[in-house]
Amino acid sequence: MSVEENVGELLPPDRLMLTPGPSCVDPRIYRAMAAPIVGHMDPWFIKMMDDVQVLLRRVFQTQNHLTFPISASGSGGIEAAVMNPLDAGDECIVCVNGAFSERMAIIAERIPANVIRVEVPYGRTVDPAEVLRAGKGRKIKFVGLAHGETSSGVVQPLADYRRVADELGALLVVDAVASLAGVPLDVDGEGIDICFSGSQKALSAPPGMAPITVSKRAEEAIGSRREPVRSWYFDLTTAMNYWGKDRLYHHTPPITLIYAMREALRAVLEEGLKARWERHRMNQQALVRGLEAMGLELFVSNPADRLVTVTAVNIPPGIEDAAVRKQLLDEFNIEIAGGLGPLKGKIWRIGLMGYSCQKTNVLIFLAALEKTLSDLRFRLPAGAATAAALQSYQQTSQPALAGSRK
Repeated sequence: MSVEENVGELLPPDRLMLTPGPSCVDPRIYRAMAAPIVGHMDPWFIKMMDDVQVLLRRVFQTQNHLTFPISASGSGGIEAAVMNPLDAGDECIVCVNGAFSERMAIIAERIPANVIRVEVPYGRTVDPAEVLRAGKGRKIKFVGLAHGETSSGVVQPLADYRRVADELGALLVVDAVASLAGVPLDVDGEGIDICFSGSQKALSAPPGMAPITVSKRAEEAIGSRREPVRSWYFDLTTAMNYWGKDRLYHHTPPITLIYAMREALRAVLEEGLKARWERHRMNQQALVRGLEAMGLELFVSNPADRLVTVTAVNIPPGIEDAAVRKQLLDEFNIEIAGGLGPLKGKIWRIGLMGYSCQKTNVLIFLAALEKTLSDLRFRLPAGAATAAALQSYQQTSQPALAGSRK
């Protein structure tokens, strides 16, 4: 049998993506990706790169010159943010409260830097006072943390971290992969020196781009390194030769993903940052009300610490994680995620990000989860989840989203 007979046409299923990433992609972004490919040194494309940088600055809320999308996943953003300011032997503090904040520490340790981990259990935030105590009397290069910890559904308040970093004479490095365009974030207002994100979450573009922005202070720190950045690909000084005014060749970027990024950023700004943040908040509030009405418990006990874009739910005793996720996928075409590391088999992670974050999707999911749990002999009040969510919506005004699922 020939290869042609074995390999048919590519026809992926059209899932309702309620994972911590990727999220569903707006049809207007798919249309942008269907535009003709041009060369990455083409004058038209070089001009279009300016548009992407202008839009990114507005979404990050920054004036930083060094702002562009890295051709990599969000993990590539972590690597760039960590490797550029740190020389071997430098000291840094990383706030560890989940799998992705720990990844920041692991990357720094491989430089190798002297990493001081300020750790708390998954599901909790890190106290800035503990960070200050850990760094007193040391020469700290940066304080790093995850604004939204995707693995546990925790949001880390940023308000006091600039003050802590200033007292330690350190840069402030923030992972905003799960928060940018879904949770209030003001890079300049909050004094963040390096902030990075991912294209596939609340921006609702396909995976493969890691927007990053670097303050003048961080640029100067990178420029005064004792030795070159150990990663050639993630060296921001050379990558910026391409995204900077000189537009010097660095690598061949993913042209269609940059088209997608441009359109995704336009969609964010057309909706408005404040309106988008509020849409995410209201939909997650309705989701939480529905989950609690089913008798389910949220993993993050303090409501103020819950990440709006990713909701972590404790799996009830006697219910098998994989069985629920399989039925949701097979019967309802809905994908959610399980736990990572120590939380594997203990929590579900439900993503409401960007184009996925819609009232219709919340109600469909709650009804599907209720039916699935009922099939698995979990006792719960019939219809209570959607009723609670609808009541939540009635108490607020739901903002519209152009092109939403009908």
